[in-house]
Amino acid sequence: MYVTEDRALSAGETDAGLRDRIEIVDALYRFGLGQDLADRDLFASAFAESAELDFRPAARRWGADIPVMVGRDTIVDTILTNFAGRVDTTHVVTNPRVHVGGDSASSTALVEAQHLLTADHSVHALLKNRYDVDLVRDRRRWVVRRMVIENVWYTGDPAAIFGG
Repeated sequence: MYVTEDRALSAGETDAGLRDRIEIVDALYRFGLGQDLADRDLFASAFAESAELDFRPAARRWGADIPVMVGRDTIVDTILTNFAGRVDTTHVVTNPRVHVGGDSASSTALVEAQHLLTADHSVHALLKNRYDVDLVRDRRRWVVRRMVIENVWYTGDPAAIFGG
């Protein structure tokens, strides 16, 4: 469910609440930059151990059928192994909205993700996706518990990048 509240901060929000919001958005930044740099530790730091990543709504837009990825190690291995040395990526996270409720939170963001085959940048897919994210507090940072990625539009050939 997307965060659609009519304001960013609740009445009486504290400095700790503001820090939480920054850390929640940072989980999305770690997700994107970790992929772009193929930095396993940074990418893994975005997820809870039992996280779920559901890319099915996005993949259905170009006819792909993929399973939900369950578990931090599975997510990291699947994405980084599939792209490592084969696909160059850049992720831009914008329009983050955040709702905090104790030690859990939800976030909505738009993410533009460019994917180019390393060997031939003329083969590419540019995706504009909506992210629906549930997060949990993990000590001093926030991590993704569940992420659902829905494609709004794309150009290029996603099947060439992700498979059909």
